[in-house]
Amino acid sequence: MDVPDPLRVLVSIGFTLLLVILRIDAQRFGAAEYDEPDRDGRMPSLRRRFAWYAVGVAGVITVSFVHPNPAGDLFLGPGDRIGAVTLGLGYGLLGTGAALAYAYYRYRHVRFPDVFAYPGALINSVATAFVDEAVFRGLVFGFLIWFGVDANLGNLVQAIVYALATRLGAPGRPAWMLPYALGIGLAGGWLTGVTGGIAAAFLGHAVTRIAFFLTTGHAGQPLPRGREDEEIERTRRTPDGWRLIGPRESSGDR
Repeated sequence: MDVPDPLRVLVSIGFTLLLVILRIDAQRFGAAEYDEPDRDGRMPSLRRRFAWYAVGVAGVITVSFVHPNPAGDLFLGPGDRIGAVTLGLGYGLLGTGAALAYAYYRYRHVRFPDVFAYPGALINSVATAFVDEAVFRGLVFGFLIWFGVDANLGNLVQAIVYALATRLGAPGRPAWMLPYALGIGLAGGWLTGVTGGIAAAFLGHAVTRIAFFLTTGHAGQPLPRGREDEEIERTRRTPDGWRLIGPRESSGDR
């Protein structure tokens, strides 16, 4: 017996809300921007991170089976394939340029991470990009338009919901991170609306996340200014042209 379409839509909305809550709870799982070592240098539990990825992907797949028209109404499809590739790569190039600019502005060099961190970080970048785009640029954006909200207003609303769900505007985090998340949301929503699917937004988002990791050594959440290792070392270094005097020089003369 087939489930009536209105019920299938309501079930899909319920799963969408659960997936938004899952994104808000990413910090508990150490996933997304929170795939970072703790104060003792220990990485988050691998099992907890993979549980977050698995639940997110499973939730999106469930909606794609339950909803009567997931590709048409909720953008859960590639859309225009040529546009997805070209626009997605263009978005990725802009994101890579922004990551490089930030690395040189903040650290004065590209801050390559340790090799052992690459596998987990690359998986985190791709999985997070997929969950984010499917949930916010797909489900949330799609349902807003389905309810009759103007596309531009719907894009703004979903981007704000996404930026708040990442919790990047919490106290103690760099001030630029909330606008950064908002920009990702707006760019992804625009690409989704133009191409009719989430593929372009997913491709560009994944490339941007990978570039940010490769240039800064972070999953998307750098330490506040002055707390990175090289920044602390710079504050301890003797300024150019200065000469140490006192006990060290005296002890060397004895």
